[in-house]
Amino acid sequence: MITAGQMRAARALLRIDQRRLAEMAGVSLPTIQRMEASDGQVRGVVDTLAKVVEALEGAGVELIGENAVSSGGGRGVRLREPAPRPGAATD
Repeated sequence: MITAGQMRAARALLRIDQRRLAEMAGVSLPTIQRMEASDGQVRGVVDTLAKVVEALEGAGVELIGENAVSSGGGRGVRLREPAPRPGAATD
């Protein structure tokens, strides 16, 4: 659904802190802090995750899943596998 890295990147794009995201989503600050501290996919109550995603999307953030095509225009961020370094050994 959403990763901790996506949440942090989305907040950075919106220039908001964790407290503001919590207010926007109607959840507690410790909930946002726990979500962002997790590894990989954020886990939690489905309703809470949905509120956070809805708040981010309502503010203009498009969350792009693995190997998904972006449907909108505008700026965005996508993390990809790094390119092999020149001269690096390959398997």
